[in-house]
Amino acid sequence: MKRMRLLNDLSEFSTAGESLLTIGVFDGVHRGHAHLITELTSRARTSGVLAGVITFRNHPASVLRPDFKPRVLTEFNERSRLIQEIGVDFVAPISFDTDVAALGAGEFCGLLQEHFGMRGMIVGPDFAMGRDREGTVERVTALGQEMGFSLTVVQPLFDEAGRAVRSTAVRESLARGDVVDVAKLLGRRFMLKGVVVRGAARGAKLGFPTANLQVGEDLAVPRDGIYATWAVVGGHRFMAATSVGMRPTFGEIDRTVEAYLLEFEDDIYDQEVRLEFVERLRDEVKYDTVEELQAQVKIDVAETKRALQAAASSA
Repeated sequence: MKRMRLLNDLSEFSTAGESLLTIGVFDGVHRGHAHLITELTSRARTSGVLAGVITFRNHPASVLRPDFKPRVLTEFNERSRLIQEIGVDFVAPISFDTDVAALGAGEFCGLLQEHFGMRGMIVGPDFAMGRDREGTVERVTALGQEMGFSLTVVQPLFDEAGRAVRSTAVRESLARGDVVDVAKLLGRRFMLKGVVVRGAARGAKLGFPTANLQVGEDLAVPRDGIYATWAVVGGHRFMAATSVGMRPTFGEIDRTVEAYLLEFEDDIYDQEVRLEFVERLRDEVKYDTVEELQAQVKIDVAETKRALQAAASSA
């Protein structure tokens, strides 16, 4: 039956009371998103209703544009957790498919009223919803007057340089490898997590055994290079020099993420590791000899200690 999946999603998270809602992907859950969601929760508390976020398990563009390959900043479970931490009462995820894409804005608003008692919607100025994005701010405002809900537009958050804090800005900084700027936009350090898999064991032969992380293919990663990172394993944090890239000295063609955890010798194959990116140290370089690479890794380790100690002291 058409829309059955959507109705199941909505029914699973239906609420008994009234609510104020916001809708979006919220990829990255950056400071701009937090600004909007905080306004939502504040207005909901004042009105005595629930604050809810309607988000998508998958990126709508992956359905609307089959050739689109998402490079998401945050995995869905992490995104949901970060939204919850801002203080909302519920997060209701929807699986975006062709049936959802075909819904008109009025029909979708009706479903939100039916399942969540939507009294109002809080959105950003570029908001649009419904089939062919026909539900602009002006259109949804008119729908609200007809259907009995309000629409409030929250202006975007700007950083100290006058730049709007958006997911595109985060991606641009990430593509430059500027993880310090990424952290300013996110309000926290950029994080990648993955399961440790077996690689070619070249690091061990060089005297610097690395953890090779298998990260999701749809995840955005920083520009190729060497980074000072924190590695979190089993709830414990370790300094780590992390390489993102092709390992040019060995002629590799597949991009890898591998971390050398300082003062750590445990076997962590098949375990999940979370990397928090603190500073980009240098570009990837192709060395003529293994000895040159070994010497550079020693420098990278020293620079990693310096960067992480400096970051810790300024926190």
